Amino acid sequence: MKEIIWKKRWVAYFAAFFCNFLWGSAFSFVKIGYEQYQVAENDPASQILFAGCRFFLAGLFTLIAVSLASRKVCVPKRGSYHKVVCLSLFQTVLQYFFFYIGLAHTTGVKATILCTFQVFFSILLSALVFRMEHMTVLKVLGCLLGLAGVILVNVNGIDSVDFLWNGEGFIIICAMAGGTSSVLMKHFSDGENPVVLSGWQFALGGLVMIVVSTLLGGRLAAPTFPAVLVLVYLAFLSAAAYGMWSVLLKYHPVSKITVFCFANPLCGVILSSILLKEDGLANGILIAVALVLVCVGIYLVNRQPLEKAKKEKQAS
Repeated sequence: MKEIIWKKRWVAYFAAFFCNFLWGSAFSFVKIGYEQYQVAENDPASQILFAGCRFFLAGLFTLIAVSLASRKVCVPKRGSYHKVVCLSLFQTVLQYFFFYIGLAHTTGVKATILCTFQVFFSILLSALVFRMEHMTVLKVLGCLLGLAGVILVNVNGIDSVDFLWNGEGFIIICAMAGGTSSVLMKHFSDGENPVVLSGWQFALGGLVMIVVSTLLGGRLAAPTFPAVLVLVYLAFLSAAAYGMWSVLLKYHPVSKITVFCFANPLCGVILSSILLKEDGLANGILIAVALVLVCVGIYLVNRQPLEKAKKEKQAS
């Protein structure tokens, strides 16, 4: 029987890192998109409308791609529509409703750090609630090292310890929703095509956000060609990254995949410094040290016990 390529460890690690590279670029392109579509910082309805357009388009991209590959129109299996609704609620509607509004009321540095708590939430839910895997000392240590790397790379940008319920509070809720969606995707993907679930939940969530934000008065400026390119790129990265992510979660433990989310803010910081010319970012030495901490943390979470590694080697 031919081995599924997504089960290969090196493929999974590379794909997980690439997903977070794409997500890391979203921080910069969302800010660029706000400028292109004239979305003000104090206009949450328009921010949610922009997000809704992005994710509805991402859903269309995903469904068109998977339908062309399958040579048929792909729909969820009968009796699986509740899975689409549940995933859409946590992955798209709740996560990005709180993210887009929270980001407007806190700094990008704080949001970057707080978003990484998604890793902790997903591992805790997987181990303590859904009982999909065991919590170990190495997993906790790996998460702490990853968090230390994220804080280190952003330390120069932390200008205060203020806490706003609609700023930092919303970002924490966003992280909780994101962590929950990863575990739910793992739970729902048994017997399902995770890419199909991903496409439909994006389309549904995006449509809900468009309708609600429009009713609340959200508006976007007439699109220019550069503005369309930005929106298309954001939709593409969501479709590509979450599509791959959902497949990885189907074949691997939640902790071994979600720990790569610590690479997300590192990529975001580096890309923001290049694309947005942002000041106050950590210097090259701090970024290098942070990268080492994140890599060690990822290694520890993915490190197999010696006995299990020997059994796998003998089996192969």
